[in-house]
Amino acid sequence: MSSTTITATSPATRHVQYDDDVVRLFVIATMFWGVVGMLVGVYIASQLVFPGLNLGLEWTSFGRLRPLHTSGVIFAFGGNALIGTSLYVVQRTCRARIPGTFAPEFLFWGYQLFIVMAALGYVMGVTQGREYAEPEWMTDLWLAIIWLTYGGIFIGTLLRRTEPHIYVANWFYLSMIATITVLHVVNNLAVPVAWNSARSYSLFAGVQDAMTQWWYGHNAVGFFLTAGFLGIMYYFLPKQADAPIWSYRLSIISFWSLVFMYMWAGPHHLHFTSLPDWVQTLGMAFTIMLWMPSWASTLNGFMTVSGRWDLLRTDPILRFMITAVLFYGVATFEGPLMGIRTVNGLSHYTDWTISHVHSGALGWNGFITFGAIYFMVPRLWGRGRMHSAAAIEWHYWLSLAGIMLYVTAMWGSGVLQGLMWRAYTELGFLRYSFVESVVASRPYYVIRMLGGLLYLSGFLVMVWNVVRTVQEAAPFAAAQPAPAPAE
Repeated sequence: MSSTTITATSPATRHVQYDDDVVRLFVIATMFWGVVGMLVGVYIASQLVFPGLNLGLEWTSFGRLRPLHTSGVIFAFGGNALIGTSLYVVQRTCRARIPGTFAPEFLFWGYQLFIVMAALGYVMGVTQGREYAEPEWMTDLWLAIIWLTYGGIFIGTLLRRTEPHIYVANWFYLSMIATITVLHVVNNLAVPVAWNSARSYSLFAGVQDAMTQWWYGHNAVGFFLTAGFLGIMYYFLPKQADAPIWSYRLSIISFWSLVFMYMWAGPHHLHFTSLPDWVQTLGMAFTIMLWMPSWASTLNGFMTVSGRWDLLRTDPILRFMITAVLFYGVATFEGPLMGIRTVNGLSHYTDWTISHVHSGALGWNGFITFGAIYFMVPRLWGRGRMHSAAAIEWHYWLSLAGIMLYVTAMWGSGVLQGLMWRAYTELGFLRYSFVESVVASRPYYVIRMLGGLLYLSGFLVMVWNVVRTVQEAAPFAAAQPAPAPAE
């Protein structure tokens, strides 16, 4: 298989002064919102074990805090990680500084304001009340402005590049920016009740509303949590392994097939509903075809470290990244499997779905983000390495143990629920009530809570390590090396 590296076009381009101030801000925000999002996740997991933790208040109920947790880890933790890493990567692969000085700062602070606005809306119950509990129209409009600013900065950097070639990581980031723009606009089309009111009515209703939501929901997973994070993998994994990507041609094939197929897979979330059967079947067919592009990138990631597997014993950062690729491969095998109608009949609406989502979120998105941050922090703050290599080891094993407890517990709970819900007596009545399935799931919820605590503990170790690394950094101007070729 062929491989490709990025090289400078001339010696002059090796001394581009990149704008890393905004990247540092996004790294800090990623760490902060990661703590908040994971802490809320552990709290709502505890509520399912100890219902008294709902406190009898509407603002602290599971129904209010669950969307706060999901949006917090996806759009606050994950979003800041994606924007920060993309601005780091695009400058170095294009040999060009991001345009403007005000726009990057506006992007950062504007995005943080969006997160706060959305979080307050979730806690106060001011949302559209749909599947994803989207923020109301004012917050949606503000995010549109911020996202267009982000797109302008990223595309502007591509247009200013001194490298003739656009590296594949930038293609994945660009697909995320373009697709999320379309998804956000269409899914949030609404008519405000009044211009001075946060309330609005969606333009969609009934099965059309459900289809729009899952077109949005699954493609948000496909382009925000998959394509965007593949952009992280395709840059940081080869850099940490000190090897070119195994097959550049395979990465391009994976990109175009993923972009085309993912857009059609959303209907598999609506099996056995009033959605027309042909639409359900179309979604199922494209879902199965997603095995090909997903495993193409998985293979590319594994083969990039081929011949360097011994590094996994001594390099915990590379171990984070390759474990992330492993979880990506597992999650993208399980996802299409669960999209098959007969399997979906057992798995849907159960904790099996929760297991699947968190194997991807904690294992793939979390671990590749951790590896990228460990790679960037010493370089952004002028350090040769992280403060404590032992702390990275502790983080890895605590998080891995947490994932395994969480995923296996929720998978067991999900299969148990699916089987109980389809069990019938000899007379054709349901054998178990819904409450009985909830009681039977409680031991699994205890294990899930412990898994979440371990994962959060590992992340707190990382926060401590990053803080110590930043505190011990030499003055940045003195420590900043000249960018090297293939940066």
